[in-house]
Amino acid sequence: MNNKQQRDTAAAIRALARHHQVSYTETETDSWTHAVTRLASDDVDFDEIELLLIALQRAGCLSRPEALKLQADYLREVGL
Repeated sequence: MNNKQQRDTAAAIRALARHHQVSYTETETDSWTHAVTRLASDDVDFDEIELLLIALQRAGCLSRPEALKLQADYLREVGL
């Protein structure tokens, strides 16, 4: 995938969040989960786009399957 496609996916996710006035806010559960995975030497750091996907799903703007598809598309485009 080229940089334009990567930007297009990220831009589409940002636009969806903006349209629904959604932003990511870390919850206590998020903090706990991050600490547990870090202690298990399995630290996972989501980037801005992935955090927006979590926020969109929590807000009811995306179903779990929709969020996973967008995340998979995004990760494929960034080469992960």
